[in-house]
Amino acid sequence: DLAAILTNLRKGDILFIDEIHRLGRAIEEILYPAMEDFSLNIVVGSGPGARNIQIKLPKFTVIGATTRLALLTSPLRARFGVVERFDFYEEHALQEIVTRAAWLLEVPITPEGAHEIARRSRGTPRVALRLLRRLRDYAQVRAEGRIDLPVACAALKLLEVDPLGLDELDRRVLEGLIHKFRGGPVGLDTLAASISEESDTIMDVVEPYLLQKGFLDRTPRGRIATKAAYDHFDVPYPETPSQPNLFS
Repeated sequence: DLAAILTNLRKGDILFIDEIHRLGRAIEEILYPAMEDFSLNIVVGSGPGARNIQIKLPKFTVIGATTRLALLTSPLRARFGVVERFDFYEEHALQEIVTRAAWLLEVPITPEGAHEIARRSRGTPRVALRLLRRLRDYAQVRAEGRIDLPVACAALKLLEVDPLGLDELDRRVLEGLIHKFRGGPVGLDTLAASISEESDTIMDVVEPYLLQKGFLDRTPRGRIATKAAYDHFDVPYPETPSQPNLFS
């Protein structure tokens, strides 16, 4: 209950809302006066006898996190004084995160093993931590609990995560685009149907990383596999015939 959370805040507290774009309209309307005037409006009763009670709130800070900024309503987005964008993490930063997480999990890990996990983590700490936990399980069964470079490579191969961080779904999308549609362009829904996957999954989960790595292009006509994607799968890149000159 948001009202209960707001009334329990103290001066200087931070209210962090993850995936803020999923907030319902009723919740947003409670937040508006809280963010602007540090007050909470509660309606008591119903009908003609209903009364509006205003409760003063201590000054606090609201931080919202989202991967879908466009889905925030304009009134809510306008009430945030600062909007920042986080980029993908660098490999050295991810390696530090993996090393610290391994220490917390009491898993011995070498710098080379931590780096191998970091470089296959798609620039995302959540992915790095997920891979670390799976490698811990693998190491406990097959490598006396220690993660070094050979163990990391063997476990990641078993998980079907390649050296660039592409997983099985990424490869299905790119291979379907290359082999079934000759590299595109092809519409998102058609591509999704061809590999028996949901369009939203491809757009939200797969495409951001493929676009970042330069394996995929979005065009008005549809998705196109780039030369880098062909090279990654050792498939000859088709030379596009030049358009004839209408005035020649």
